[in-house]
Amino acid sequence: MPGGDGTGPFGQGAKTGRGLGNRGGKGMGRMNGNRPGAGIGGNCVCPSCGKTISHIQGTPCYSIKCPDCGVKMIRQ
Repeated sequence: MPGGDGTGPFGQGAKTGRGLGNRGGKGMGRMNGNRPGAGIGGNCVCPSCGKTISHIQGTPCYSIKCPDCGVKMIRQ
């Protein structure tokens, strides 16, 4: 802030250049604000055989292979 007065670059007003655009002041946010994250609960499901295991926090389901058939699992 050039003068420390909250006007931003070149005195164009506060919050310029921060991705606010025409989103009504909501900003970009997570995934453009369309939907929240899946959270810590839930299950990983095999799309091939239907095997279900508990989701492990910090590990994406698509990185886990099904213990029965070896296909990458999906989040549900």
